[in-house]
Amino acid sequence: MAPLQLTNIRRRKKKQIELLITIMVVINVIPIMYYVLFMMGVILHKIERPRYSKSEKKRLRLKKLNTLIKYSDVICKSELRVNRRTFGVICEMARDIGGLTESRNMSIEEIVAMFLFTLAHHIKNRTVGNIFFRSGESVSRNFHRCLLAILKLHDHLLKKPTPITEDCEDGRWKYFKNCLGALDGTYVSVHVANEDRPRYRTRKGSIAMNVLGVCNPNMEFIYVQPGWEGSAHDGRVLRDAISRPHGLKVPQGSYYLVDAGYTNCEGFLAPYRGHRYHLKEWGDRLPISAEEYFNMKHSKARNVIERCFGLLKGRWGILRSPSFFPIRTQGRIVQACVLLHNVIRKYMPTDYTTYFDSENEEESDDEDTDEEMEYITVIATSDAWTNYRNTLAQTLFNNWRARCIANT
Repeated sequence: MAPLQLTNIRRRKKKQIELLITIMVVINVIPIMYYVLFMMGVILHKIERPRYSKSEKKRLRLKKLNTLIKYSDVICKSELRVNRRTFGVICEMARDIGGLTESRNMSIEEIVAMFLFTLAHHIKNRTVGNIFFRSGESVSRNFHRCLLAILKLHDHLLKKPTPITEDCEDGRWKYFKNCLGALDGTYVSVHVANEDRPRYRTRKGSIAMNVLGVCNPNMEFIYVQPGWEGSAHDGRVLRDAISRPHGLKVPQGSYYLVDAGYTNCEGFLAPYRGHRYHLKEWGDRLPISAEEYFNMKHSKARNVIERCFGLLKGRWGILRSPSFFPIRTQGRIVQACVLLHNVIRKYMPTDYTTYFDSENEEESDDEDTDEEMEYITVIATSDAWTNYRNTLAQTLFNNWRARCIANT
């Protein structure tokens, strides 16, 4: 029995040694295999990657730029979201007003084209560099240079509000005399540090920035304020906007249309709560009270700010998904997109006669009147403003019923 036990012990030890050797071989072979695969990838990458001379790169860059901005308005609008004429205007303003200068190897047109391309398609610097035959560092550096230049156009591109007049013929706005436009908040998705995520989490659970936007009836932005956390209430953002030295200005006697999430107070006309409001809620039904009729007219006019936000996000892909820029830069990008929106609204109209008429009107504006106006600085309910809304609602409802009776 003793020799048999000794034999079994030797066999077990031999198997253990063989297993240990196998494990050691596998441990050593796997890194070698990874190294071989890595080197094969490097070799294939070097073989497939074309190498261009400096003159060839310059020729390809020029060809790409000309394809975008010179050959066709269709291509220019598809890739940069502007036509060729508007692109030239943006370059001129960025140079003359924004102070953007060309670098040793890059023209202003190429800098602006890469900037617009990034905003429109929201792609990484490396991808933009491959398209324009530039390094990722060059793309990043010139993106920020162009961004700062566009932001300097703030005073020139944001529209000055004009009250609705007595003789207004716009069917949506003629009921709201002295109204300046509409305002609302929207969310723009952002990337923030993990410790800041609770502050930027919205009611729906997404991580976003709360952006206040104000526009006129022509879908041109008057004011924009990005940067607030997604958890902030719209009313709090509005209070901050009117309290800033260079914030939102609402002259006494004028007002903006707001939704039911805001306080109905002097300077901000909100709909009646508890009554049908949104257009999709009406269908073919008619209003049965002064409050419902007021809400219907209010919704049709205030919808302009919703369309503004939809157009803004539809045009600039960088606003539809979170970017990896610092939060301050993301706020600046929102401002730049708004300013570019106003440029496009001015220089790419569907009716060129309207464009030239608006130019003539801007020249006659009195720039010194702002200093003499008194502005609303506090958001607080008042009986006078409540009575104003009630009187307006009843007047609109009575006039509508009178027209209905006259037409029967």
